[in-house]
Amino acid sequence: MTLETRTAHPLDPLGAGEIEAAADIARRECPPGAAVRFVSIDLREPPKAEVLGGAVADRQASIVLHLRDERAVVQAIVSLTRDAVVSWRRRTDAQAPLTVGELLQCEQTVKTDERWQEAMRRRGIEDFALAMVDPWPTGYNGEDDAPERGRTLRPLTWMRRFEGDNGYARPVEGLVVRFDLDAMRVVEVSDHGITPLPQRDGNYSEDAISRPENFPHFPDGPRRDVRPLEIVQPEGPSFELDGHALRWQKWSLRVGFTYREGLVLHTVGYEDQGRTRPIVYRASLGEMFVPYGDPSPTHYRKNVFDLGEFGLGIWTNSLRNGCDCLGEIRYLDATINDEDGRAVGIENAICIHEEDAGLAWKHTDFRTGRVESRRMRRLVISSIVTVGNYEYCYYWHLYQDGSIEYEVKLSGVISDGAITPGEVPANGALAAPGVYGPHHQHFFGVRLDMMLDGPGNSVYEMDSVPVPRGEANPHGNAWEVRATLLARESEAQRVADARKARYWKILNPSQRNALGQPVGYRLHPGDGVLPMYDAEAHAIKRARFAEKHLWVTAYDPDELYPTGDFPNQHPGGGGLPEYAAKDRPLEDADVVVWHTFCAHHVVRPEDWPVMPMTRVGFTLKPDGFFDGNPALDLPAPHH
Repeated sequence: MTLETRTAHPLDPLGAGEIEAAADIARRECPPGAAVRFVSIDLREPPKAEVLGGAVADRQASIVLHLRDERAVVQAIVSLTRDAVVSWRRRTDAQAPLTVGELLQCEQTVKTDERWQEAMRRRGIEDFALAMVDPWPTGYNGEDDAPERGRTLRPLTWMRRFEGDNGYARPVEGLVVRFDLDAMRVVEVSDHGITPLPQRDGNYSEDAISRPENFPHFPDGPRRDVRPLEIVQPEGPSFELDGHALRWQKWSLRVGFTYREGLVLHTVGYEDQGRTRPIVYRASLGEMFVPYGDPSPTHYRKNVFDLGEFGLGIWTNSLRNGCDCLGEIRYLDATINDEDGRAVGIENAICIHEEDAGLAWKHTDFRTGRVESRRMRRLVISSIVTVGNYEYCYYWHLYQDGSIEYEVKLSGVISDGAITPGEVPANGALAAPGVYGPHHQHFFGVRLDMMLDGPGNSVYEMDSVPVPRGEANPHGNAWEVRATLLARESEAQRVADARKARYWKILNPSQRNALGQPVGYRLHPGDGVLPMYDAEAHAIKRARFAEKHLWVTAYDPDELYPTGDFPNQHPGGGGLPEYAAKDRPLEDADVVVWHTFCAHHVVRPEDWPVMPMTRVGFTLKPDGFFDGNPALDLPAPHH
């Protein structure tokens, strides 16, 4: 088979022709006439040593298939170079991620079910076409949900008044469906009591805001005093994009994209004294875990693994300048697969641009009045994903001082519930009349395959602590920073501690700076909230990664996800707990650093009807990696 395209670099994502060729190879291995769904088709990344050595010989694809008639999942690796199947693992103990086709068919089928229709009629609803049925994952709450028992969903319902209406303004509280995805039929409809549908609209378009009856606190409609803000780079941006290779202000990297993770960064390095020094080999979001803290029948099953149960690729937005990004923009398209193994393009899936980031450094000599200051820029590499009601905006920021920042912004519409007027929710907060937002959390698990000046790295926990009063601290004012080596995986499961200004330091013990110190980077943790679940709750057993802010594991190219390969309906124990149980040594080793941070959401009235952006994230900062301030050479501003 002749492929339509060949990539210029072994880490480039699969092209459209490669995706369809990989599907053809896998299809030949399937039983004749089998009902095959292609869940994901991605690049099987070559071994790290081959990529770094420039000797990659085989272009491969990693495929997840769902054999519907056999209720089986297949993990396959195929060689595009040799037109052959490399490995074929058939599993009946797992459930593949959910596909768009399944979700759409679920919604259509639920709305034709007589039991569901009767429950809607009890609420005075006759026009079922305007209902929104969101197919929530089943999760795992006991043996009935086990993957070998079948593939299921737990859809929830909302109601629109007209096409284009924000249906999330009217939750149909207490109505829960169990849906069999193997048979594509409703198994059970549970009605836990009728709560009146909220009456107020929740629309937020410019037209809706112009109507005082909807928003009396905006009597004049949209603001009219916002003047144009233009970001102009008359000579073009300072970065260069060549295919997926990106260079900017001494930074170099490759931008990737996968069906499950979405945006991925590869081979991130910084040019210093004439050579490019590696920092991170691969950086990606490995999982999002969104557990809800409301025990009511409609909400207690809400504990979603957005990457492992769906995948970010299918929900990735096509971005627009002036709306999603602003400035001198360059875009990268992405290509994923549909259920039939055909290539599907996402135009403008990744946005790349520069931003002014304030002062880089400044000092005024008060004796002479001389002022030296420089402004900082950052490079922004971003993508935006819509998962049902929520928007997740992902930003990798590279700074001229060698820092790396990962930021997630959350917006969209809360996953809400209806409440009888006059009642106060016990496990949520009122957002609008008759509408409440259940308490919930968003945990983000990021995987950082570190490579500071080479693969031999070590990780230390750094705590600032007072020195006991005595000979070493006669005045009671001394404190020190204590470093604790995380020498094995059993020791490298850690929790943040703001009282000790705790951070973690990644070092290369074999490489020294001008002061004779090992070169290093700090990981400054993000928000340190932990899950609010009971330790034995089913949901947290599936998301043990979220109970620690830091995990360090030995590099294994097959250990990519904090919750394992198939968290859908999985009872738990996979992913990081399984990886770390090997208790591999970590000192001066090829290590992967995993960081978990949280957006802890207690809903406010200001979150309605669409949420202002919430921001969470973390930072990697050089600590001894350079011999001084790497931003010292920034040009002086011209007035």
